[in-house]
Amino acid sequence: MQNQIEQIAVLDGDDEPVEKPSFIYCIVGLGNPGLRYENTPHNTGFLVVDELARRYEIRVSKNEGVAVTGAGRIGDRDVVLVKPQTFMNNSGGGVSAVLKSRNLRNRDLILVHDELDLEWTGLKIRKKGSSAGHNGVRSVIASVGTEFFTRVRVGVRPAHELNDPAVYLLTPWERALKSELAEIVGYAADAVEAIVAQGAIKAMAKFNRRARGIQEEEA
Repeated sequence: MQNQIEQIAVLDGDDEPVEKPSFIYCIVGLGNPGLRYENTPHNTGFLVVDELARRYEIRVSKNEGVAVTGAGRIGDRDVVLVKPQTFMNNSGGGVSAVLKSRNLRNRDLILVHDELDLEWTGLKIRKKGSSAGHNGVRSVIASVGTEFFTRVRVGVRPAHELNDPAVYLLTPWERALKSELAEIVGYAADAVEAIVAQGAIKAMAKFNRRARGIQEEEA
């Protein structure tokens, strides 16, 4: 399809793209724009991008219509930090527009998002996969035309049962979780830094965990 991002066709024996170095990493945090959603679990991706921007003094303020962006460096690698402004369910439009405007491909994308299927404090780096029911990820997959891109899934599921998961994701953080939020966001930012410096496979071995203190590798 003409409106899809050009994909990397080099495959290994498991039908996975061979990891190649990128000139620029496009690091996208998913979330919803506006003060109403600022402190909600669904905006975890935005928070991780904000933390990376703080660490590396990158101003994420360039208004590109469908996204706000900021260019800079993480270590010795050029990066562009992105916060789509198209609302969660239509995140793909903002992501694909930024990729196309910079001639970037799916191999250059690192997508950071909340994950209700993971326990609070859990984190999973993946190089490919379905949306697992996440509407924002589903939109990105549809827009870039492939499931082959790195994503950092940040666990936001609380210990108690949820009556309405959608309401939980769009409601301000529970007090018990908010007290640990800075640590969790920092851990996710550390994982992104490792991906940029060493690649996704090495970062998986170090950062993937079902919950704090329970490491788990995932290919």
